[in-house]
Amino acid sequence: MILALSILVPLLIGAALGFAGGVFGIGGGIIAIPVMTGLFGMDQKLAQGTALVMMVPNLSIALWRYCQRQPLPKLRTALLVLCAVTATSLTAIYASGLASSDLRRYFGAFLLWLAIQSLWSLRAGRSRWSFTLPERLIPLVGLIGGACQGLISIGGGIITPPILVSVFRQTQVMAQGFAIALVMPSSIVALMTFANAGLVDWKMGVLFALGGALTISHGVRLAHRLPERHLRVAFAFMLLATALWMIGHG
Repeated sequence: MILALSILVPLLIGAALGFAGGVFGIGGGIIAIPVMTGLFGMDQKLAQGTALVMMVPNLSIALWRYCQRQPLPKLRTALLVLCAVTATSLTAIYASGLASSDLRRYFGAFLLWLAIQSLWSLRAGRSRWSFTLPERLIPLVGLIGGACQGLISIGGGIITPPILVSVFRQTQVMAQGFAIALVMPSSIVALMTFANAGLVDWKMGVLFALGGALTISHGVRLAHRLPERHLRVAFAFMLLATALWMIGHG
């Protein structure tokens, strides 16, 4: 009975996280980490490494499903990823000498502001930006997302959609597709790094990944069916919850 629960519970949690990851265009790691530390008592770094085991396949499936429903422009996406990888590599070196807890709190505060502004702009029925940048500059957003990945290991896929929606007038669904493509390469590299350091619980991670693989396509399907406004509101509340967690547990 105990053995069955030790397998069933992670599968069910992974399924819930996979569904949420599909809806919001994230791998589920930002949600999985507090679940692992809070429910399973994992160390923060071990939880981050284990979450990546779930994120890599979830992101692969989500990107495939998003592109099936709304293909991303290949050249623009490739340049976005290149900018993100470059920024991640440079900022990761810089971040090695910084206090990660402080960085997470600062980033959490920024996300809190971003979530509140997103909700206020929807309530007011207007964008908070009075200008629109041309789509050819979208790859430069990769520098911002990649820098977040390098500094605090998470956040690149969360910060990208609000920028693409507000400044480049992309739909929420398209913005989430770009975000998945941005996070994919850094997640693979991060998983290899954590694995080499022995900071991965493979059993837990694989069970989470299997559960997520069963539901993430359903989350992507829901994201494409939801009205644009509803999806943006849901994403803003996800930002809000993430921000509060990062400020409280930086």
